[in-house]
Amino acid sequence: MSDKDNKEWPVLNFAEIQDTLASLHQWIQIVGKIRLRTMPWQNHSWHAALYITAHGFSTHGIPYNGTVFQLDFDFKQHKLVIQSSDGETLTMKLKPRTVADFYNELFNKLASIGVDIKIHASPNEMEPAIPFAENIENKSYDPKAAYVIWQAMLKVNGVFNHFRSEFIGKCSPIHLFWGAFDLAVTRFSGNPAPLHQGGVPNMPLEVMQEAYSQEVSSAGFWLGSKDSPMPVFYAYAYPSDESFGAQKVLPTEAFYSAEMGEFFLKYEDVQQSSDPEKMVYDFLQSTYEAAVNTSDWNKTKLEKQS
Repeated sequence: MSDKDNKEWPVLNFAEIQDTLASLHQWIQIVGKIRLRTMPWQNHSWHAALYITAHGFSTHGIPYNGTVFQLDFDFKQHKLVIQSSDGETLTMKLKPRTVADFYNELFNKLASIGVDIKIHASPNEMEPAIPFAENIENKSYDPKAAYVIWQAMLKVNGVFNHFRSEFIGKCSPIHLFWGAFDLAVTRFSGNPAPLHQGGVPNMPLEVMQEAYSQEVSSAGFWLGSKDSPMPVFYAYAYPSDESFGAQKVLPTEAFYSAEMGEFFLKYEDVQQSSDPEKMVYDFLQSTYEAAVNTSDWNKTKLEKQS
């Protein structure tokens, strides 16, 4: 597939991408944990996230013993690129291979350029949490599926950045969290939040409580899972007023799940619309306003004034 085919939002057929998605989810957890282990702690675990680039996903530069190294998933040439500021550039092929094989080769290559890191070598936010070095179950990689996943993330990243630019309060970067494999953006009211009760599989309670230590309005894009085989946009507030779900949001295709406590918009509806960017932006803005209107945020203090 060439870059000339990238003008439209790509079709995401979960049945066609799910096996590659399962492998990639494990691989980005490994790479993300390397960044998590090496970077200084940033509020709300921002130091752990990955970022969307012109070729794929990246850790960006990671300081290490007076140098910088970086890991990049390249979905054009289908390789993982390992760069160090004082060493050679190494690559690994992205191909059908087990998680164990990917894990072992990556850490061998890092050791060869003097990067010695120990991570918690099992997945977070998923069940079962098979240790990476023992996982021979996830071994699929379809280059077309990986490319389409990245192209969808590129489109979403653009709209999320536009949305973020209009908020002058505290706001997260647009970042890819490897725990659930979702691209997210979070706005903060500036007020403290009640202690979070946790409940995410294989996620330390103290991490969740620090992540939600302040009031938030958060939105993101999630690629789906076998239990919920549908790529979606989501939006929620924490803490959430009981009237949050009753708010009217855009577009008309958006809906509220009382079970999840979140608004959702199917990626399929966005992809098939005449103006996908506007549909996503309207969803982001209206769900944010739902949070603001039900949680008494100070809009004048937090938003650009015309």
